[in-house]
Order: sequence, then C-alpha cells, then structure tokens
Amino acid sequence: MITLAPNLTEIVFAVGAGDRIVGNTSYCDYPEAAKNITKVGDTLHPSLERIIALRPQVVLVSTASQLEIFTQQLQSQNIAVFVTDPHDLEGVFRSIEQLGRMLGQEEQAKTVLQKLRERTTAVEQRVKQEPPVRVFYQVSGEPLYTAGHDAFVTDLMRRAGGASVTADVPGAWPKFSNESALAAKPDAIVLPTGGSMGAANANVAEALRDSPAVRAGRVYKINDDHLARPGPRAVEGLEEMARGLHPEAFKK
Repeated sequence: MITLAPNLTEIVFAVGAGDRIVGNTSYCDYPEAAKNITKVGDTLHPSLERIIALRPQVVLVSTASQLEIFTQQLQSQNIAVFVTDPHDLEGVFRSIEQLGRMLGQEEQAKTVLQKLRERTTAVEQRVKQEPPVRVFYQVSGEPLYTAGHDAFVTDLMRRAGGASVTADVPGAWPKFSNESALAAKPDAIVLPTGGSMGAANANVAEALRDSPAVRAGRVYKINDDHLARPGPRAVEGLEEMARGLHPEAFKK
C-alpha cells in the first residue's frame, strides 16, 4: 500500500501494518521507520508515475489533500483508493477502526483505540468542571489563518476545555482578517509549531499582540504534528492543550 498523508502513515504503523507500506510522502516522518520508505512526492503533489511503478494494491488518501482528480486517475489504473477526512476526534477514531479492519489488524486497532479513548476521557473528566477558555488557534501569522468549523482541532479545543473563537467560521482552515482577530479578544492563543514546521509559526500574529491572551501570558506552543495530523498523536495534542488551558485541573 501507499499512504499519501502523514496521519495515515501514523495510523497504519499504530495498528501494526507499517511493514506493508511501499511508498509514502516526503512529509511522512513518524515513526522513525516511515522516513526510510520510498517517497512518491509531497502530500499535494504526489507522482502518479512513481505510485504506479510501486504497484500498490491500495492507496490511502486524505481528502484534506484535495486529491479528487488524482484519485480518479488511480482508480483508472485499477488501484483501490481508501479516503478518510475526519472533522473531529471521533472521526479520527473511526479512521483507525476502519483501517484496522481493512488491513486485518482489528485486534491491534481495538487495543490502540481503547488506550486513546481512555486518555481522552481522562482529560475530559479533569476539565469538565472548569469554565471554557476562549481560544484562538493560529495556523499561520502572515497571512493569518485559523481553524474553522470543519477542522478536527476545533473539536480538540472543546474537549480540552476551550471554546474556539472561530468555531463558527465556515471551512476547516479559513483565512482570517486582522480586524476580526482584533475583535475576537481571545483569552488564550495556541501556536502549533516546533514539529515538522520547525520554527515556523512560533510568534503571535501582529493583530493579536495586544489581545487579553498575550497580556496574560497565555500563549501555548504545542507540537504541530500533534495538532495538524488527525491520527493517534492527536490525543497527545489534546492532553498538551488541556494542561495549558487548565493547569490547575491537572494538579488535583
């Protein structure tokens, strides 16, 4: 099989089928073994020729990668395509379950899911009595992008005891105006940075530098791989975010 998104690569390894991946993208860097798999291009521009040359039985695609036309080309080559596009944490769990079933790794997928659900429930129990914190999720500062209604990380913020100030903005990753950012007045800002992105997105956007969040020192830098990839490590992102938003709840 070939995986065309980092979260799909991580799920396949998590359910114990990583050794069956013959190709993946240049962004697929976790776990360590994923780095050594033949690369077929990046997530948005995979090479059809390289994929066909590897003769996979199935290609795993994330629709977030906008590969609809590419998917049709694969199917015309009699290559099966599995598509996943989770918009919340439950959708991530469904993807793990579906891939486990498809790959004949149901028991391992069940074990993985049980642990992830237990950790998720533990977070939700700790923060359920806490008042929600108004959060701005900064995807990038210049230009300013955020997480909208359809982004799975919006659900993560809610489960972590936050309330995204852009939860009602249509789409997954909308561009956001400086005026709207100024008016949002978030009490906390989450910066996904430091993972695959390196030092990118490490600074608060100019429009938010006088926000209540910055004035109160409530800016949280969280590994972008734990927040931008709808895979098993999203629960780590949930835990990190909850500890930042509600530190007192984790001292009990």
